[in-house]
Amino acid sequence: MDEQGWRGYVGGYHDAHPGITERFFGLADSSPYRWLAEPLLGVRGTVLDVACGSAPMRVVLPEAGWAGVDLSAGELAEAARRGRGPVVRAGAEALPVRSGSVTAVCAAMCLPVVTPLPAVLGEVRRVLRPGGVLAALVPSRSGLSPAGALGWARVLYALRSSGQPWPNPQALDGLAAVLRAHGFRVGGDDRRVFRLGIESADAAALLVDALYLPGTAAHRTAAAKRSLARWARPGRRLELPLRRVTAEPVTGNTPPEQP
Repeated sequence: MDEQGWRGYVGGYHDAHPGITERFFGLADSSPYRWLAEPLLGVRGTVLDVACGSAPMRVVLPEAGWAGVDLSAGELAEAARRGRGPVVRAGAEALPVRSGSVTAVCAAMCLPVVTPLPAVLGEVRRVLRPGGVLAALVPSRSGLSPAGALGWARVLYALRSSGQPWPNPQALDGLAAVLRAHGFRVGGDDRRVFRLGIESADAAALLVDALYLPGTAAHRTAAAKRSLARWARPGRRLELPLRRVTAEPVTGNTPPEQP
């Protein structure tokens, strides 16, 4: 799928499934959003939430001067319905924010899927003030236990899929290196394994709906939900490794960081 096709797919997906990532993370044993928020607690000034979705980060940063940006009208309508704002409709590659006006940027689960990634990171650098911080949350392909790997193999077999065809796979476990290559100094690169409760047919259906599956036929998705509903049971846990990377833009007076 080319870049234009991917953007159309992702936009349509989120318009049709507003709040889906927030509901998916609601299955976890603790909040990934709160984990992402930790480096931003106490930040003074504006925190810009890029690809904010239904704005769950607004909830975990109640004292911040928070503002959200997302391209999906459906997601922004869901944020408004939940009383979360202010939010603006815009793409991550063209942020409607003055240069050097933002203290922090948070990016929850968006950097592997936004396009074009170099333009997005350039915009993040542009809007951050000197000394500002980017806090990004991305999936990790490492950290699974043998049982965890077996669980995801079960999910992918039900879907008859080998994995999600994200356009920026380098922005998963390699995100720190990507940021260094685009003018950032990395301050933290941490991994944590969350555990999703797949204990009911509804949870299994939510798991399937929360995955990007372009080109997957509706009958295949329905069959996967039925199969995983039989797999679901009380106490069933599915490991979800995530990576949190913090970084700041390199200024003209600061030597670039070596990889």
